[in-house]
Amino acid sequence: MPTAELTILNSMAGSDFAGQLAFHRQHGLTSMDLKNEIYGHWTAEVPLDVASRAQAEIKEANLAVHCMSTSIFFDSIDEGLAVFQKKHLGRFDHVIELARIFRPKFIRVTAAQLLTRTEANAIADIRRDHAWVFDVYREVIDRAYEAGFNLTIENEVRQCFLSRTHEFLEFFHELDREGRVSLTWDVQNQWSTGVFPTVEVYEQLKPLIRYCHFKGGSAELPGGALAWNAALEETSWPVVAIAERAVTDDVSPVICLNPPQHGKAKPGYDYDAVTVRDINFLRENVRGIA
Repeated sequence: MPTAELTILNSMAGSDFAGQLAFHRQHGLTSMDLKNEIYGHWTAEVPLDVASRAQAEIKEANLAVHCMSTSIFFDSIDEGLAVFQKKHLGRFDHVIELARIFRPKFIRVTAAQLLTRTEANAIADIRRDHAWVFDVYREVIDRAYEAGFNLTIENEVRQCFLSRTHEFLEFFHELDREGRVSLTWDVQNQWSTGVFPTVEVYEQLKPLIRYCHFKGGSAELPGGALAWNAALEETSWPVVAIAERAVTDDVSPVICLNPPQHGKAKPGYDYDAVTVRDINFLRENVRGIA
């Protein structure tokens, strides 16, 4: 049976980089997802000499970087092509240089915000009003691929243009870059935009997924909107069923835990303990997770 291992966003183990490495080793995590708090830097902004130091320490700890989680494109496309290119594409050369140091499996960018999105189909809105978006994403996909790296696009929160399941399928079809780009499916991010996570949603997105992000939350009513941040064992969406499908289908050999967010904080809840609770919960309840 296929197996999957767990990782976390590196800063979930604290702001001290040495402490992050120690946490990974203590809990049997061998892959890292670098997002922020890399000696005080966000991933896309790490100076090259600091990156070299961090990579030497990662290697010394017998760990490897699975993903460099940049926040490139976490912005509104409503500002137009010129602003979007200036704010994001100009940083991508540095990201490639960092990838040559960290040697990740994936470089992550995000699906952008569309503040004027309709409820029906944001991809239709983009085709009509912002057709340049497809070319901008193709450019970073191709630049990463030519440098020897695979790009992954994560669905985000709020007014992300990837929300309804058909939008994911249409967007990746429009990109026409199969084999060069994949989806990082953040289950709860999609829920926060109004689509309750189900096994059926997973099955539709499965051809695109190469990386899964799991975090916990609960609804007031079955199948309802995300209301509260919580540990995975208290989560309203079918965590175990979806995780078992992802492991069996071998779509995400590494599954990344995220801190619970996008709902409200429960008064008196011990959120500091959630990371370890979530690691233990998945290992104890999902066959094939190491």
